[in-house]
Amino acid sequence: MSPPGTGLVDHLRSLLPLPDHTELRESVIPTLIESIAGIAKVLQESHQVSQVGTANAFGDDQLNVDVFSEKLIRSAIANCPSVVAASSEEDPVERATEPRKTTSSGERYAIAFDPLDGSSIIAPNWTVGTIIGIWEGTTALGQAPASKQIAAILGVYGPRTTAIVALRVPGSTPTIFEVALSADVPLIVFTVRSEVKLAPPPYATRYFAPANLRAAADDERYMGLITHYIKEKYTLRYSGGLVPDVIHMLVKGHGVYVSPVVGGKGAKLRRLYELCPIALIIECAGGRAVDPVDGTDILSRAVENEDERGGLLCGNADEVEFVIKSLVG
Repeated sequence: MSPPGTGLVDHLRSLLPLPDHTELRESVIPTLIESIAGIAKVLQESHQVSQVGTANAFGDDQLNVDVFSEKLIRSAIANCPSVVAASSEEDPVERATEPRKTTSSGERYAIAFDPLDGSSIIAPNWTVGTIIGIWEGTTALGQAPASKQIAAILGVYGPRTTAIVALRVPGSTPTIFEVALSADVPLIVFTVRSEVKLAPPPYATRYFAPANLRAAADDERYMGLITHYIKEKYTLRYSGGLVPDVIHMLVKGHGVYVSPVVGGKGAKLRRLYELCPIALIIECAGGRAVDPVDGTDILSRAVENEDERGGLLCGNADEVEFVIKSLVG
């Protein structure tokens, strides 16, 4: 890989001026974002999306683009000496990375990522994404997510390729920004928005994204919530992909995403690879991300194993509070 783009590094230096996270701002984040540009190029050139005849450790059938995306991010990680452990939804066992020369800063990071989220909507050419969580220390497991997951990245592959970056590093102000990437020249990074925030009320338009909608047939509370949104003339914005639905609310400044768990079944989202990174991004944008079963914050408890799953309720804080009262009581 080529050296990371200097424009992005300069922006990160302005956000993280202290020397204790030099590798994070000058190596880890820029190199991971460069891998997102590489994935965009792979998707543009993969005119056929097909199963490769293998499954990941969770039993999910793998697509050719899943495998390519996994390899690109693994290659990026290999170029970051401060990344000492990694796991992904395609290879969900956290392992130490290959021994390498230690960095002078002594920084250590663990990466947990979903290389390509949205397998069910890739074939029809809908927007999909990459989800990455960056944890301080030698592991992402058993750590306090609210303090140890210090950065998250969402790569978005649509008509344009963009990335949302959230930072919550101890000693620095939490921040979130968006950059646009070029698949042909990945080192050229354009800052789209230097600050991404969910808007306070009143809202010009209210949006809702109801995942697992079939659950409404078995849960009167969820059915009642959907009926409320319709009666109150909320605008439906649901793509079937977690990344584009979250990005929509961040772009519009309003939204509520609900993926409930009904009868103890149906939880599909993995805490390590999807819920925790999304929660950090939403919180940095001024919103809330909670467990729809009990209303507790997603980042309030540690992830103990790679296959932990749960539902997701996230968005503007007042909208999330209303859903908690509706579903939890």
